[in-house]
Amino acid sequence: MTTTPNLADRLRSVRKRRGMTQRELASAAGVSLSLVRKLEQGEREDTRMETLRKFAAALEVSTIELVVPPDAAADERPVDTWAPVREALLRRHAHPPELPTVEGVRDAVAAAEPLFTANRYSDLGTALPALLRDGDALGAAGRQVRSRLLHLAGLLMVSARQFDAAEIALRRAADDATSRLEAVAVTNTVCWLRMRRGDLAGTLDLATQTADDIEPRLSRATPEELAAWGGMLLRVSTAASRNNEPGAASDALRLAHAAAVTISTEWAPPSDPLRSFGPIAVATRRIENHMVEDRPDRVLSLAARIPTTGFRAHASSRLRHRLDVAKANVQLKRYTDAFDVLSDVRAKSPEWIANQRMARDVLGRIVAKRRTLTPEMRDMAAFVQLEY
Repeated sequence: MTTTPNLADRLRSVRKRRGMTQRELASAAGVSLSLVRKLEQGEREDTRMETLRKFAAALEVSTIELVVPPDAAADERPVDTWAPVREALLRRHAHPPELPTVEGVRDAVAAAEPLFTANRYSDLGTALPALLRDGDALGAAGRQVRSRLLHLAGLLMVSARQFDAAEIALRRAADDATSRLEAVAVTNTVCWLRMRRGDLAGTLDLATQTADDIEPRLSRATPEELAAWGGMLLRVSTAASRNNEPGAASDALRLAHAAAVTISTEWAPPSDPLRSFGPIAVATRRIENHMVEDRPDRVLSLAARIPTTGFRAHASSRLRHRLDVAKANVQLKRYTDAFDVLSDVRAKSPEWIANQRMARDVLGRIVAKRRTLTPEMRDMAAFVQLEY
């Protein structure tokens, strides 16, 4: 059985690849030489995430290269990928080896967020348990950064369809939120969670009530207020469209469009940095509603006008839009075009498409129309776990 490298092995290996001595690494990272020695000799088996970030910066690698997955040395039992994250969300962790700092955890969270926007779910899942442990150790002083961290965990758990864990993360994130707009950002993700669980009525009620509560005066609203309100209106529109309420969906989109025009560009607010809002976000949501309303011709017509740039904060927004395009092509019997879209999405974000039921549904319809499958189609079916 192959042994998974521990922190000592990883740190020593990367340091040597960079041609640095222990003393040089300690100096570059701003830590003590004794800490480097203890970690490399295995006298210390763990350290806080902000310290790993310092090492990573000094060694010019990503922090994830130094993070040891929980239970890395476990035997060959089946692995529950998300169990360490769930345990950390329930605060089932030991105290960190050193007391973290608010600034250090904030920097570590900021460094981890791009893993989510790039749909690198496994890497983020590896980093989160230690981050959550450090966030909990901050106590009352760390409420704001801990809320942001827990929101990140909630987003990941929704994406990975770990819905019970997402509920825990988002409830805790809302409790720690220190501003109204931070709380609204969490509520937006709660709406997404309810939608993914099939609770259309609950989603619509929550999104509508929240949008009403935060509705600003367009002439006096800040971009951040407009983005929060507009983002919630997009949730209203999606839920209404799926609930066969096209009038309510259209009204919500009209208001969201007004907010987007006022902002004028795609923008990710500080209170919700992983979610962008602007004219393109509204346009892609309109396309999504047309797909729900079974109007594939309109989907392809409007999709042709969407610019190739502008999806700044959340790559899955663009990818979700591409799945709508694939589905529209299938409905118009353009199966080759649909498969090409799926292949492109997989090439750009394999972890993301593997978690998308819609991708399996679209591929299933392609497969059903084929007498024989190409090797590429068989490979795609195996990748998204489609039974045929």
